[in-house]
Amino acid sequence: MKNVWIGIRVLFTCLSVLLGCMFYSAHRNSLKTHRMKVKSSSKADCELTVFFISDVHRRRIPTKLIKKVHSRSSSVDLVIIGGDVAEKGVSSERVRSNVEKLSTLGPVYYVWGNNDREIGESVIREIIEGVGGKILDNESVCIPSHSDWILSGADDPSSGNTNLKKAVSYNGEYTYQLIAVHNPSLFNKLLQIANPELLIGGHTHGGQIRFGPFGMQPRGEFKVEEDYAQLISNGFGTTLVPLRFGAPPETHLIKIEYKKGV
Repeated sequence: MKNVWIGIRVLFTCLSVLLGCMFYSAHRNSLKTHRMKVKSSSKADCELTVFFISDVHRRRIPTKLIKKVHSRSSSVDLVIIGGDVAEKGVSSERVRSNVEKLSTLGPVYYVWGNNDREIGESVIREIIEGVGGKILDNESVCIPSHSDWILSGADDPSSGNTNLKKAVSYNGEYTYQLIAVHNPSLFNKLLQIANPELLIGGHTHGGQIRFGPFGMQPRGEFKVEEDYAQLISNGFGTTLVPLRFGAPPETHLIKIEYKKGV
């Protein structure tokens, strides 16, 4: 009987350590830096810097993360919030505080996630517009500081409002295109109707809790293909349980070298 109690205590200790590690992992402030070069016949002479964060959910954006971004880049051309900046039960004050902190990095652009409207669409719109940000409601906009580029964004499929053709259309002239969506399941459809240099998304949380190769979703990944690159982020926050394992949270600083006026 004594050995049984010893075994139970050891098991309880191991589980406690594991849960502690999972909680710690879920609250890390990782910033990954990615570099890519847009293919052209000439040497690149410009650089577009993008900060991307998705799936904040219930987390607070710490000042530590903002300082980390500033330490790695003197300026950020775009701050893209890739959806799920909120979920049911998250106060508008927390969302507002998070978005205001992100806006100190650079101009804010936002695409809808599948959970955001749970606190009210009007609430999200007021918060994004309050920092001078732009919600990409199935549309493309020119990037002011890099006029050769357009940024395209589509609503999340959960809304029933997704219009990919409208999202990637643009009447003006441009050379390069960056497409942001919340759900990367849209990537293949987008590649059939557009020729972006970069696709970015989140939603999957990298599986959030995974053991080695086993998880509900693939790990997040930045991947450079022959004609384009794509980023699927593990995201910053958690959903259902405030735990992570094998899929740590992450934010992204993307530096894109390109040739102006190609």
